[in-house]
Amino acid sequence: MSKIGFNTMMIDDEELRDVFKVASEEHLQNLDDGLLYLENHPDDLAVLEAMMREAHSLKGDANMLGVKDVGTLAHQIEHILTQLKQQENPASSLGNGTTDTPYERLAHAIATIRKLVHEAVTGEPARVDTFSVLAELMGAQQGKGGDPGENESQGSEVNCINFKNKVKNNTLKRNQEQEENGAIPTPHSPLPTPHSPSSYRIETIRVSTRHLDTLMTQAGELTVTKIRIAHRLGEIEAIANLWEEWNRDLFTNRFAFSREQQGNVAHQRLETFHHHSEKRLEQLGHLVKTLQSSLSEDTTRLEQLSSDLEEGIRTLRLLPFATIFNLFPRMVRDLAQQQGKLVELITEGKDTLADKRLLEEMKDPLMHILRNAIDHGIEPPQERERLGKPTTATIRLRAYQTPTNIVLEISDDGRGLDLDKIKQIAVKRGICREEESAAMTPSQIQALIFAPGFSTAPLVTEVSGRGVGLDVVQTNVEKLKGTIEVESFPGRGCTLRVNLSITLATAHVLIVQVNQMPYAIPVEFVRTACLIKSEEIFPLEGRDTIIRDSQPISIVQLADLLELPPMPSGLTQETALSCIILQVGQAQLGVVVDALVDEQDVLIKPQSQLLKRVRNVSGATILGTGDVCMVLNPQDLVKSARSRSQSISSTQTRQLAPTKQTVLLVEDSIATRTQEKRILETAGYQVITAVDGLDGLNKLRTHTVDAVVSDVQMPNLDGLGLTAKIRQYQEYSELPIILVTSLASDEDKRRGAEAGANAYIIKGSFNQEALLSTLKRLV
Repeated sequence: MSKIGFNTMMIDDEELRDVFKVASEEHLQNLDDGLLYLENHPDDLAVLEAMMREAHSLKGDANMLGVKDVGTLAHQIEHILTQLKQQENPASSLGNGTTDTPYERLAHAIATIRKLVHEAVTGEPARVDTFSVLAELMGAQQGKGGDPGENESQGSEVNCINFKNKVKNNTLKRNQEQEENGAIPTPHSPLPTPHSPSSYRIETIRVSTRHLDTLMTQAGELTVTKIRIAHRLGEIEAIANLWEEWNRDLFTNRFAFSREQQGNVAHQRLETFHHHSEKRLEQLGHLVKTLQSSLSEDTTRLEQLSSDLEEGIRTLRLLPFATIFNLFPRMVRDLAQQQGKLVELITEGKDTLADKRLLEEMKDPLMHILRNAIDHGIEPPQERERLGKPTTATIRLRAYQTPTNIVLEISDDGRGLDLDKIKQIAVKRGICREEESAAMTPSQIQALIFAPGFSTAPLVTEVSGRGVGLDVVQTNVEKLKGTIEVESFPGRGCTLRVNLSITLATAHVLIVQVNQMPYAIPVEFVRTACLIKSEEIFPLEGRDTIIRDSQPISIVQLADLLELPPMPSGLTQETALSCIILQVGQAQLGVVVDALVDEQDVLIKPQSQLLKRVRNVSGATILGTGDVCMVLNPQDLVKSARSRSQSISSTQTRQLAPTKQTVLLVEDSIATRTQEKRILETAGYQVITAVDGLDGLNKLRTHTVDAVVSDVQMPNLDGLGLTAKIRQYQEYSELPIILVTSLASDEDKRRGAEAGANAYIIKGSFNQEALLSTLKRLV
C-alpha cells in the first residue's frame, strides 16, 4: 500500500534484512516493556532514558537502511519521550483527561512499526496509515504542562493542526485512488497482523562468543581424533599385508614340502619356515596390541568429544523464558481492559533456559491459560472489593528448573474452580456419565477442564466458549513429553503446574518385553517396579487392584492395552508377575509385562505424517541390538486403562484356559435373533441377547462384552440411536459395533457410519461368513 510522503519497501540485501529484523525486534520489545512499566511508574527517569536510547537506535538503523517511515515514527517516539523526561513531574504530563492516553498512542505507534518492519523484511504490504499514526503521536504532546515550554507547546499544537489538515487532504486523495483499485480496508476493520499466533517460530538465536569458541575447540579436537583414526586404518592395512605375505609363503612351502624327497632338505626348509613364522607372529601380535590400545583410546576420546559437541550444540539452542514471557504483559493488559478487569501480571524465572522448540510449542498453551484465567478466574473489581480482595488481581507466571524437569506455574488469586459446575458441564456435554462423575476424586474432576469441547462459558465470544483452549494446552504438553497438574483453592485462586522434560530428542527409558517384543517407557513416569503374586490381586470397582504404600492401584496387562494377540504362556497361579507402577500426575497404574530388559538413553524418532498420532505410542527408537522399539506414551496408557473394564484375572485365565468372547446381540425379530445367536455360538462366542435398543443399552451396562451386533429398525430405541448412545460413553469409544439390517441405500450406510458403527452388513446379502469374518477382524 503506497503512503504519500513516505517510502517503505523491502530491504534488498538478505543479510541486512536478517540483521534489521533481529535488532528491531529487540528494540521494539524493550520499548513495549518500558511503556508497560511507565504506566505504573511514570516518574522513573531511568526507564525513560533507556526507552529514548532504544528509539534512537531503531531510528538510526531504519534511516541507514532506507526504511524512512519506521525512522520517522521512531524519531517522533524519541521526541515525545525526551519531552516527558524534561518535565519536572512526568506523571502530570501524561494524562489529558481522556481515555485515549499517550500510552495508548505510543503503543499504537509501536504496533505500527512492527508491521512496517515486517513489510521491510518480507515485502508483504503492511497496510497501515502511517500519516494518521504520526498525527496521533503528535497529538500526544498536547497534554503537557505550561511554564517555560508553553510557547513551544502552542507551536507544537499549531504544527500538529497544520499537519493533520495536510494528512486529511492526502488521505482523502489516497483513499480515492485505493477505492478505484478496490484495495482500501473498512475504517473500523482490524489491521491484519503479520504473524498468525499458531505459526510462532523463533527464527534467530543470539549466541555468546564463548560458546562458539568452545565449539571450535571441540571441533579441532574432533579433527585430531579423526586423523588418529586414519592412522589406525594404516596399521590395519599393514596387518592385512602381513597376513597376505604369510599366507603366500605358506602356500609356497606347502608345495615345496611335497616335492622334496630328502629329509635333510625338508627339515632345513621347515626350520626356516618356522623361524619366519615366529618373527611374523611377533610382528602381528605387536601390531594387534598397538591397534587395540590406540583404538580403545581413540574411541573413548571420540565418545567424549561427541558428547561435549552435542552438549555444546544443545546449549546453543537454549533461550531464556523471557523470549516468550515478554509477549504476554501487553496481551494481559489489553484483555483485562477489554473485560473491565484490573489485572497485574508478575513474571518470575525469566532467565530460566529452555530449548528453542520447547519455547515455540509452549507459547500458545501459555496464552490460552492466561486468557482462561482472565476470562473465567478473575472476578470484576466490584466483586473482588465485595469479597475483601484487592481490586487489582494478580496472575503469577513462573518458570524454574529441577534436576530432571522444567516447571511452569501459572497461578491467580481469582475465584478458583467450581467442581460442581465442572461436573454438570462434563455430563451435559457427554464427556462423562453422571455416575462416573459422582465417583471421581477432586483431581479427576479438575482434569476434566482439559477435555476437548469443555467450556463453562455461557456465551460464545472471541475469548471463550468455543470449547477449545485448554485441550490445546494438554495436547501440546503431551507432545513435549510433559504433564500438567491443577490445584484449585475455592475463592482464593487456581494454580496450573506444567512439568516438561529438559531434553526433547533423547529420553531415558526402561526397556520391557511383551510377547517377545521390546517396548520403551520413559523412566520419569515410572514410580517403581515390583513382583506381584496372584493372591495379592483383588477386584475393586470392576478392575484388578493391588495395594502399594497403603494405596489401591489398578493393574492391567500391557499386552491388553496395546491390543496384542494372546501368546502361549507357562504362567501358573503361583507365578510372580513383573509389574511397573506408572505415575502420571496424580494418577497411578500398574502395568504387567513379561520381563524387564534394560534401562538406557535412546534417541526418539518422531512418527511420520501418516502416523502423526497413534494411541499409546509417542515415537520409536533403534536399540543397540538394531531392533526397532516403540516408545510408549504413559498418558495414553492411563487413559486406555480407564476405558477398559477387562480384568487381568480373566486375561490370565484366558492364557491358561481360553474363555469365550462375548457378543451382545440386539434384534427384535425372534426368528432372526435365534438364527444369528446359533451362528455366533457355533463359532465359539458367548451371546447375550436383547429385544430392542433400550434393552440392549441396559444389558451393556450390566455385562462386559467384546462386540455389539444390532438390527437397525427396532421399537423403543433403534439401532442408530443405540449406536449413538453407546458412543457417548468414553469407555465404549472403541467397542466394535456391527449393524445388520435390510436398509441397503447409501444414505442408510452413511447414517450408520455417522452414528459410529464399525461395520454395516445387508441382510439381503447376509451370510454367516460375512458376519463371522467381520467380527474376527474387529474383535
